[in-house]
This record gives sequence, C-alpha cells and structure tokens, in this order.
Amino acid sequence: MLSSSSRRPEIRRLLTAVACAVAVLAPLLWWLSPGGGPTPGGSVTFATGVRGGVYERYGELLKEQLRRDLPEVDVTLAPSQGSVENIERLVSGEASFTIAAADAVAAYLEEGRPGADRLRACARLYDDYIQLVVPAGSPVRAAADLKGLRVGLGQPRSGVNLIAGRLLRAAGLDPERDVVPVPEGIDRMPDLLARGGLDAFFWSGGLPTGAIEDLAEEFDIRLVPLGDLVPTLHAQEPETRSYRAALMPADAYPGVQDGKAIETVAVANLLVTVDGADDALTEGITRSVINSRDRIGREVHAAQKVDLRTAIYTHPLDLHRGAERYYRSAKS
Repeated sequence: MLSSSSRRPEIRRLLTAVACAVAVLAPLLWWLSPGGGPTPGGSVTFATGVRGGVYERYGELLKEQLRRDLPEVDVTLAPSQGSVENIERLVSGEASFTIAAADAVAAYLEEGRPGADRLRACARLYDDYIQLVVPAGSPVRAAADLKGLRVGLGQPRSGVNLIAGRLLRAAGLDPERDVVPVPEGIDRMPDLLARGGLDAFFWSGGLPTGAIEDLAEEFDIRLVPLGDLVPTLHAQEPETRSYRAALMPADAYPGVQDGKAIETVAVANLLVTVDGADDALTEGITRSVINSRDRIGREVHAAQKVDLRTAIYTHPLDLHRGAERYYRSAKS
C-alpha cells in the first residue's frame, strides 16, 4: 500500500491533468452553452424575402449553419415582399428574426408605428446596392430619363419600393404620375424586362444578385448610375440619413458594366429581432452569423462583408441584450 506522502505526486499530476482538460474544453462548453446557460432550443421563424433575392439565399444558408451550431433550434423560413413586411412580421409575432434594410427600419421608427420601440438589432450585415437595370439599348442614362416609362419599383411592402420612390423624387419625378409604376419583385421583374413588359426596374440587394446574373446571361442589360442623386437624397434628411454614396465594383456583373464601376447608392442591412427574444438564443444566432461569414460568403458574396469590427454599428437600432453578450465575450 502506498503511503500518503508517496501518493501526493500522483494526486498533483491528476489535478494538473484535470485542469488542462478543463482549459481545453472550456471554449467548447461556452460555444455549446451560450452565456454559460443551457443550449437554446425551441422554434424560430426567420422572415427572408422575395424568390431570387439575396435575403432568400442568405436565409437558406443561415438555416443550414444554425442546424449545426444550435441543433435544438428548429428554424422555419418565411418568404416575404422584403424589409417593410419583415419588420411588420417581427412586431406582430409572425417572425422571430429577420433581415431588414436600415432605411426601412428608420422609417418604421420615425413614423412611430406599432411595436417600433421593441425592435432590436443583432448585427450589421452587408450593404444593399441600389441597381437600376435597363435593356442595353435603352436611351435611359439617368433616373430622370425614366419619365413616362414602365418602371418596376418592387412590391409595396419591400425595401426597394421605399428607396425607389425616394430616388425618383430626388430625380424630380413623381413615382405615381411621372412613371408607370409596376409593383413587382425581383422574382418577376427580370422576365418582364426581357419580354418587353418593363422599360426599367429598380432593385436593392447585395452584390451580385442571382436573378440579375441570370438575366444578364440571357438578355443584354445595362446598369444606370445613380450617384448623381446622392446630394439631393442627403438634403432630405433625416429620412434619408441611412444612404451613402457607393461604387458597384466593375466585376459585380462581369460583361454587363464593360469593366467600369458604377456610381450608386448603398444602405446597410441589419439582422433584427425584438426586445423579448430569448437572450441565449439571440447570442447563439449572432455568434453563428459572425462565425459563418466565410462559409455563407462562398455562395452569397455579399455575406463576405459581415465583420465583427463593424457588426455592432446597428444604427438606428440598439443592440439586443443577447447580441451585446456575444460581442463582449468575443472581445474578451
């Protein structure tokens, strides 16, 4: 039988091994149990967007990621007309999380609409670029040239409908009287343009948008610069403070832009929830969004812009408590 003195070195070695194991496993345990609590579970409805848009594909890929990261969470994707409807679904309880453009969120807040004070952000994601698409041979060279033409403005409860109206007004046009407004989404506007049912359409989306890529493969199109409208837009603040001047890179749609960048307008997208969303669930989803940037970005190029350093800048919304907890842990 070993004496107590001879057993002490073995005990010390055992304690050292246990300590090392805890140190190695602690990060994994933290990941599996956000906030140090039980792994989140339950059902989540994520409102996305129109078929063929970036919101839809981003939602599909994020659902796959959450299946790995939060296996006890059942995610249902709900298509929508876009940002405006997404916000309405959040405050009505029809959705738990969504993506919405910052200008649509700001408009909802400024109008004091129901539940506006309950909206919270998880992360700033990527920017939408406003794209004005016309046939390659169109005489339209600026937004002001759309007068009298049939113009796709997006569906009524979409973010693109909101900004298209503001851009037309900045160009000196009344969206209801000076153009023939066609309230369709990105699922139908490209086909309408190719078949001659539209003269032009606006789209607000990440680069590149798959539906526009597909259109360009079958039909010659051109992108109309919108950068000249930025000063007029900014003069309309506070409603338009979410917009910034931006350049669509020359390689956004190869073969369409003749190797030239296009001056346009951009607006940030936010991952949005409500103040009553579970803290641990919100923390876990925020973590997955940030950590899956490269994986999702391989298919949705816009997602490559998601960055921990900028994700916390979610104006005009405050961060949700769970998201704050994630960012504090990520910096520690």
